[in-house]
Amino acid sequence: MSTIILRTVTRLAVPIVFITSFALFLQGHNLPGGGFIAGVLTATGLALVYIAYGLDFLEETVFRRSIGGSVEHLQHGLVSDYRRLFAVGLAIAAGSGLVFIALGMPFMSYGYTYGSFPLYDHIELASAVVFDFGVYCVVVGSLLTVLSVVGEE
Repeated sequence: MSTIILRTVTRLAVPIVFITSFALFLQGHNLPGGGFIAGVLTATGLALVYIAYGLDFLEETVFRRSIGGSVEHLQHGLVSDYRRLFAVGLAIAAGSGLVFIALGMPFMSYGYTYGSFPLYDHIELASAVVFDFGVYCVVVGSLLTVLSVVGEE
């Protein structure tokens, strides 16, 4: 059972946590931050949702799936989605380094270019962002898998 205060604080805090996580992710290749800390922060926000509303809330309300019991959560529910997110993140992180080998450069080389977008004049587009995204997916997938499995116990 959670209190109305916890649910209200969760509704206010989780969007702020996600925005901060996104900001930390984007500045990671130039300043402190990146995929790891953004992933930890995202998993923390979702853990707060688990505490306030429960795992079933995400399954039924957000993803519109009805899951019968805890075994189904582990095999067909969010936990299997988190495992897939982990695997995709690992493939993206490894693939971001392997691309440079295919281009005849050392593994995990760093490349960047500048782009121009309507709202911004110049934005640096770095290859490290792809690696950071892979790390982000690995961290979110692994932490939420652990939290979901332990939470079901």
